[in-house]
Amino acid sequence: MTNRLSDAVSPYLRSHADNPVDWWPWGEEPFAEAARRDVPVFVSIGYATCHWCHVMARESFSDPELAGYLNEHFVAIKVDREEHPEVDAAYLAAASAFTGNLGWPLSVFVTPNGAAFFAGTYFPPRPVGDTPSFRTVLDAILEAWNERRDEVEGAAAAVLEALASSRSDGLSALPSAAELEGAVDRLARLEDPEFGGLGRGSKFPNAPVLWFLQQRAAEGNVAAAGFASRALDALAESPLRDQVEGGVFRYAVNRDWTEPHYERMLSDNAQLLSRFADARAPEPADGIAGFLLDVLRLPSGAFASAQDSESPIDGVRSEGGYYALDAVARARQPRPALDAKVLTGLNGLAIGALAAAGSRMGRPDWIAAARDAADAVLALHLPDGADGAVARASLDGRLSDAVATLEDIGGLAGGLLRLSLALGDARYASIARTLIERTRTPDGGIAAPGGSDPVLVEHGLAAAPDLDDGATPSGAALLADAALLLWTLSGDDDHRRIAEDAIAPALANALEQPSAFGAALAIASRLASPVRQLVVVADDPGEPLSEIARSSGPESTAVVTSAQAEEFAASGFELFVGRSTRDGRAAAYFCERFVCALPVADERALGELLAR
Repeated sequence: MTNRLSDAVSPYLRSHADNPVDWWPWGEEPFAEAARRDVPVFVSIGYATCHWCHVMARESFSDPELAGYLNEHFVAIKVDREEHPEVDAAYLAAASAFTGNLGWPLSVFVTPNGAAFFAGTYFPPRPVGDTPSFRTVLDAILEAWNERRDEVEGAAAAVLEALASSRSDGLSALPSAAELEGAVDRLARLEDPEFGGLGRGSKFPNAPVLWFLQQRAAEGNVAAAGFASRALDALAESPLRDQVEGGVFRYAVNRDWTEPHYERMLSDNAQLLSRFADARAPEPADGIAGFLLDVLRLPSGAFASAQDSESPIDGVRSEGGYYALDAVARARQPRPALDAKVLTGLNGLAIGALAAAGSRMGRPDWIAAARDAADAVLALHLPDGADGAVARASLDGRLSDAVATLEDIGGLAGGLLRLSLALGDARYASIARTLIERTRTPDGGIAAPGGSDPVLVEHGLAAAPDLDDGATPSGAALLADAALLLWTLSGDDDHRRIAEDAIAPALANALEQPSAFGAALAIASRLASPVRQLVVVADDPGEPLSEIARSSGPESTAVVTSAQAEEFAASGFELFVGRSTRDGRAAAYFCERFVCALPVADERALGELLAR
């Protein structure tokens, strides 16, 4: 049996390399092999820190008898959902026709043409309640394939037809401020009055929803401000936050935030750093930044995707046992393994969070870490510059063949823009502008420059972009966020139009389902709110105006030297044109609703401008 996973870029695939299952990585070859053998395809999708993925691997994929049966009658494909998000999205959509209990591990049975005809999630080695054993499922699939092929192919065709008919390219009008307030009211009805947070079941941080609430709070919505504050306070004080190393775990099983699932994700922690920084909560923000820098940061300067929930404690593998130890006891145990895969978009989230939080909270070490990560990602994932191909993922310097998505373009561009503002370095903003502008297609649409996954396209399985926001903002929301911030610096209406066009398709459902579209609503809130911009030009690094701007200014705030202001202006960023010191003194330039006040040179005057 050929070991096809041992040299994979994905650590998740590598962890399955020694299974007795004859795994294939995602690609055209396994489908061709299934067609040659006339057998169905088993597509198993998961990720490196997924607990139940580990369990199914130990119970089923490591069983020689079960693996032998799977090898004999199926072609098995292993997919890392983080490496191939389009594949994950396509098969999640197909799986919804067969189960409402969507998640990972995702187990999908498809024809040699890639069309799904049955799906589920975790299947145990023996029946548990209403959940059949994995062997029972395999037997049933094989019986249907051999004895009722017409029904199988008909079911697969029906799923494809249903998915095609459900796709909509229609745009929705941007919501008004009143409609956004209505979305806050709907969210308020979902707040847990006893323990805080969203809902009365398992507790997720749900950073995109917190982002929307903070956006509305900034516009004076008292209910949104209270909800966000209570949720962040509950999270900060809960077992979901590691009090030793500072990171936040994936989610809590119980309503009171107890019994965490202990994996720690880059995506969650990058977003929550932003949320706590915006809430002016230095202690939890400092803890999360420390986790990013001390645990997830790789030797290259880029960030790993996640840290596992499992690790050996005194030689015995334990789920979460490491996190129950105090700092002294932890030092005697190996840390849980990292998923050291570097993802472009999620690194962009971390870059932006560290840069903006570092600027706001006076932490130049965070800004320096953001710069190092940006330089590492740009050097490896954009080797030919912003005009060339963008890689989605890498491991130890080796690039994956997975295509970059809007998540990668938008996430990285947003991070680079925030880093540019924090450093006063126009180079990063120029790279971000090129990335954003390349998403505009010749027919006026929005798409990642590298196109969709080629295997999905070949089999007619490419799905419309996933528009809802789960634990991480959708690619469309991340692109819109970056394009909107770019517009405040460039003044180019084409950039605002990219933001509007990217986010508009998500808004059809966002107002009625705000818990699933937090990031889309956060962008819509910014589009509906007055634009506020601040540039402080100061050649003295200790200038008091600079400190006020960094701690209290709007998102579009830049503190630059005279030379840096000239460089931004020369690079085409209109906000900086004509900005200079005044009679040798620092000057602050504040604009609101497209009207700029006269420059001010003292702290009191700037404070009054920002407070109005």
